Amino acid sequence: MNHFCIITNSGKDANDRLAKHIVSYLAQKGSSCVVLENKLRQSGGIRHFTDMRQIPEDTECAIVLGGDGTMIQAAIDLVHRDLPVLGVNTGTLGFLTAVEQNRVDIALERLLCGEYVVESRIMLKESRMFPGEDSRSSCYALNDMVISKRGDCRLITIKVFVNDELADIYRADGLIIATPTGSTGYNLSAGGPVLAPNIHAMVVTPICAHSLNKRSLVLDGKDKISLEIGQTKEMSKDLAMLQADGRLVGELCTGDRLVIQVPHADTKIVKLSGVEFYERMREKLNGD
Repeated sequence: MNHFCIITNSGKDANDRLAKHIVSYLAQKGSSCVVLENKLRQSGGIRHFTDMRQIPEDTECAIVLGGDGTMIQAAIDLVHRDLPVLGVNTGTLGFLTAVEQNRVDIALERLLCGEYVVESRIMLKESRMFPGEDSRSSCYALNDMVISKRGDCRLITIKVFVNDELADIYRADGLIIATPTGSTGYNLSAGGPVLAPNIHAMVVTPICAHSLNKRSLVLDGKDKISLEIGQTKEMSKDLAMLQADGRLVGELCTGDRLVIQVPHADTKIVKLSGVEFYERMREKLNGD
């Protein structure tokens, strides 16, 4: 790799200094690098954080400075560019970011020498209620999609169909559909299982289910998940909302139906030698 771009979480002086250091380091090695600002932009109701037009065509890797949120935002915006992404942690937890700030020079040297592998991480896409090619209305998610109650609803009813067959009916505060990448986030907090990142699968986990025997479903990545908002109370409709990686996408009510699948597009994450998934999981989640 010799041509890079940097996506940085704007408004942080430490990130600006680190970006300048990386540009200088790469220039000394004969490589090129442009710096892009990770900043919210609204265009026709569509939200973007990275101006894709500023990324040169010969760019081979995107270096993202920030925490997991910045990584997710960059992954969504880059979904159609097929660029490998290397995360440098300037946030707190940094589960997705492979490099700590004090090891940036070592990481860059490995990139330049080809000492890395690229992992493909599956994404989710809602294709029925919010169709489209842009990164908001087509609802791409790297971590998870969450249906949760809104308004005065105490519980909502969600019917889950797998390949058009009714799999289960959940009465709960909501429902999480997570990728392996997102399985260590909200899904894990809600009692769902951790999936290894290379597994082509999805996990469906209820949030505070009304029935104690309701547990997570682990599904093949080829499956089509259809979700229908039911009606918990006879006299009123269930009110819900859909979030994709924490972004509010739209509001739902009784009778609305979503279709969630794994799209052909994926996120390519640069993995440097030395730290494996389970070691990182122990470090970030257990403090070991």
